[in-house]
Amino acid sequence: MLLLNMLILMVGVLISVAFLTLLERKVLGYIQFRKGPNKLGLVGIVQPFSDAIKLFSKEYYIPEKSNFLYFLISPIFSLFLALMIWMIFPYIEGLNFLNLSFLLFLSFLGLGVYMIMMNGWASNSNYALLGSLRAIVQTLSYEVSLIFLFLCLILLIMNFNLMDLYIYQKNIMFIFFMFPIALSIFVTLLAECNRTPFDFSEGESELVSGFNIEYGGSEFALIFLAEYSMILFMSFIYVIFFFAMGGSLTILFFLKVSLIGFIFIWVRGTLPRFRYDKLMYLTWKIFLPVSLSWFILMICLMWI
Repeated sequence: MLLLNMLILMVGVLISVAFLTLLERKVLGYIQFRKGPNKLGLVGIVQPFSDAIKLFSKEYYIPEKSNFLYFLISPIFSLFLALMIWMIFPYIEGLNFLNLSFLLFLSFLGLGVYMIMMNGWASNSNYALLGSLRAIVQTLSYEVSLIFLFLCLILLIMNFNLMDLYIYQKNIMFIFFMFPIALSIFVTLLAECNRTPFDFSEGESELVSGFNIEYGGSEFALIFLAEYSMILFMSFIYVIFFFAMGGSLTILFFLKVSLIGFIFIWVRGTLPRFRYDKLMYLTWKIFLPVSLSWFILMICLMWI
């Protein structure tokens, strides 16, 4: 039964990712005063499946001087890691119910860096390597402040089990009295997922698509699925931490997740890319002091 539930969850995630890409193309289309995909099926609703068929049926290409084994397995491991992280999602019944699920979440977040590094290094391309190095430095830098910001909320519930967030938000959502932290965490999640305005791993003007430049067809599709699966999961985590009132098995909960996913896309269509030095300044000079200050304040309030 557990295996069946896990399989249903994986299929649900992959279908959700497919329609998230469609939502992104539609929203970006309307932001730029155009329609977006509208030919395949009713208002282009089967466009993601057409894209998947096209990508997985393309010729498989491996650069001659690439590290063959690592080049081959790194996209597979990227998707595997992105799907494995969904195992910590706190359902009431049916799936794993982990007491240290927050720590496991941080562990998976840290492992994602190795996949980006392997993608860039195995391609044996200067553009891919530079893109992966940028992404690694960015992700590691923002993880430091992200952990302290999340720990401010963990101190409120005094438990690493994400299920307790539902219990403590039964009457009021944390967003109402932790708004500065919520805002900081959202910006940090944008940087963690390499999304606009922090998409320096894919700076088209100087890196030509970044760490995935040498990947095409099915390998590119796997990297793409991993990236959007993480975006969807970050939306779930954000809702669990700040909007969990009412539980996770309600339509309202999934509407909240859709809203956060929409904001991820809206930011992409609205803001230009940051300068790289400003990106680093933001995390080390602003977010880290703010997160440490909040963390110390929460500890002091606990002792009081």
